[in-house]
Amino acid sequence: MTSAEERPARLKVGVVGAGRVGAVLGAALRSAGHQVVAVSGVSKASRRRAAELLPGIPVVPVEEVVAQAELVLLAVPDDALTDLVAGLSATRAWQAGQLVVHTSGRHGLDVFEPALPFHVLGLAVHPAMTFTGTAMDIDRLADCCFGVTAPEPLRPVAEALVLEVGGEPVWIEERHRALYHAALAHGANHLVTLIAQSMEALAAAGVTDPHRMLEPLASAALDNSLRAGDAALTGPVARGDVGTVAEHLRQLEPLSPDIRATYVALARATAERALASGRLRPTAAEPLLDILASDQER
Repeated sequence: MTSAEERPARLKVGVVGAGRVGAVLGAALRSAGHQVVAVSGVSKASRRRAAELLPGIPVVPVEEVVAQAELVLLAVPDDALTDLVAGLSATRAWQAGQLVVHTSGRHGLDVFEPALPFHVLGLAVHPAMTFTGTAMDIDRLADCCFGVTAPEPLRPVAEALVLEVGGEPVWIEERHRALYHAALAHGANHLVTLIAQSMEALAAAGVTDPHRMLEPLASAALDNSLRAGDAALTGPVARGDVGTVAEHLRQLEPLSPDIRATYVALARATAERALASGRLRPTAAEPLLDILASDQER
């Protein structure tokens, strides 16, 4: 990432939403040589984050951020983005030729439709990373892919912005935007739930440091999965060990109900994928799927 000392600022950047993503990307753009001129934030956490990551930058209402910026970064929740763009369009807040970048994974360019009469240049640039909202995230951008969707003439602009903050641009077609986001949410957000459930079960089994026990196993499983996909599968489901799976279900019964339900759903999906790929024989899969199906019907 190029430092501010190595090249002069080129765009006046306004950050709408000093959440975990907005404050970090604003700081990264600032480090890359752009001039962050204003940021919006309502909650105490957002204002604190702006003060920490964008020191000296005034926190002002959204309309003032847009009025001062050549590049507007819209870093708000997915469900809030449509209303935000529509509201700024209704109040005629946009400036002709203004670059407007949103960070939503779900949305593509369709969300900019209300702003098109004002001749804004809309880009969808989504970082495929989980954010803490701290300075450590800026360094993580160097190993981060960004899902980019833009009008073809603006594709080099969107990709250049990603490269400037140290990321890798990955082109996502407009029609695949929601599927792209669903895939990331399934792989990352649900992983958090799965690991938390596993640590809860380990604690119930008397393990005093579930994190220490699980980390090497989970890290290896993740690495193997990324390298080999379904071929990395091991464990009782892949072997068709019906008795072991049945005992697991009995042991999970007293714990939080969501843990057992998640185990059943994932074991069933694992068995079906193992069966389809030939890793699990039909004779072994049938009793396994039966016991999982009967548990779901409880």
